[in-house]
Amino acid sequence: MNQTISRREALGMIAQTGMSAMAVSLLAQWTLGAEPDKRPNVLYIMADDHAPHALSCYGSVLNSTPNMDRIAKEGVRFERCFVTNSLCGPSRACLLTGKYSHMNGFCTNTREVFNGAQPTFPKMLRAAGYQTAVIGKWHLESDPTGFDHWAVLVGQGVYKNPAFIENGKRKVVNGYVTDVITDMSLEWLDKRDKTKPFCLLCHHKAPHRSWVPDEKHATMYEKDLPTPKTFNDDYSTRGRAAHEQEMSMKDLTKTDTKADPPAGLSEQQVKEWKYQRFIKDYLRVIASVDDNVGRMLEWLEKNNLAENTIVIYTSDNGFFLGDHGWFDKRFMYEESLRVPFIVRYPGKLKPGTVSKAIVSNLDFAPTFLDYAGAPIPADMQGKSLRGVLEGREESIRKAFYYHYYEFPAPHHVQPHAGVRSDRYKLIHFYVINEWELYDLEKDSVEIKNVWDDPAYADVRKEMTAEYERCKAEYKDTDFTPRLGAGLPQKAPGK
Repeated sequence: MNQTISRREALGMIAQTGMSAMAVSLLAQWTLGAEPDKRPNVLYIMADDHAPHALSCYGSVLNSTPNMDRIAKEGVRFERCFVTNSLCGPSRACLLTGKYSHMNGFCTNTREVFNGAQPTFPKMLRAAGYQTAVIGKWHLESDPTGFDHWAVLVGQGVYKNPAFIENGKRKVVNGYVTDVITDMSLEWLDKRDKTKPFCLLCHHKAPHRSWVPDEKHATMYEKDLPTPKTFNDDYSTRGRAAHEQEMSMKDLTKTDTKADPPAGLSEQQVKEWKYQRFIKDYLRVIASVDDNVGRMLEWLEKNNLAENTIVIYTSDNGFFLGDHGWFDKRFMYEESLRVPFIVRYPGKLKPGTVSKAIVSNLDFAPTFLDYAGAPIPADMQGKSLRGVLEGREESIRKAFYYHYYEFPAPHHVQPHAGVRSDRYKLIHFYVINEWELYDLEKDSVEIKNVWDDPAYADVRKEMTAEYERCKAEYKDTDFTPRLGAGLPQKAPGK
């Protein structure tokens, strides 16, 4: 083989050969070793259940996140980054594969096991000469594959003295989980093969339920915090789905609130009391995540790697912070659908950029491959964001498609799919055949369903057509409810 061919040409040839992983790796090293490897490192930091409106760079009125804000200030902040399926495991499967749940086979947290034999971007980066690792929350039931190193939490993990499975061996690490995940990440970075670029997935447990702050942040937010303006939403324009959900403040348990409500409170007072207990602990655990993001940024600077490392901070899904009177996620409403997505790459991305492009976790895998100079498989359903990040493209899609499956437990959220455009959102609760349509320009908090409003007849027709177009484009044909094993359905109207 002629060693003067370009890196991209060589990798393209490698991808087409169908070679074994070992052969691909050896050929990649031989072919690419002649030229200096200046490809960027990737530090991907993902929290769990961190809503954008709990970051100060996204305008939070509740908390301050200075280290996360620094990434946004020195890079690009996306206003409209959405997840394909607002749930822990499915979101992670989408990240790895660049495919929707129905294509990668992981639709819910209750029934599937992720097929680790399928192609994933870490495998492709590794074949292209990268060193790869995942540390922290995994939640995909099967062991990680395609990584040089992995250390993942057992199940959801716990906040104090968490158990990990590290390269197949179980161990318990003393300490606070957010600090521990960062410690393990920095340890791997210190010991990595420094001749190769790296891709590290640092996956925090926080701020997932049940929220346990560390000692440093346990006394933050002594005063009561404001409730969102939709806190007492009565769902008057919506159907069964919003009324039957089981993620209202009343559904928070003693484990969540760490105490029973005082005696003699009214129903509204109990709701407000539970909100305060929840939101303060939620923000306290985020404060620890922010501190540890700062530790990672400092390490990059200390090791002279900041200039050649793409740093990402995001979350696996959004979260209701008392919005509509709820906690948790799942619904296609903005607070659940939308995630923070901030990216820094010094010298390549314009600092302080704010993008309104409609992007998704579906796009992360192809973006990483693009920056690595590796071929993007044709069956990946996402698109590279490189052009948007670098200011050469304003958008990559006109509408975003969503599909949520898990029912009835936990939280009894009806299965639904839909599309979100620049201005409108259409949601179809297909098991009960109910539709919702929102004008986000006039109703950004989504309390007025205009599906039956004659003034929106043309919009309804256009959005329904877009919904059908997206289903066809993404080959989504299975609308069978994924019922949890042994979990009873609620009777209609209950």
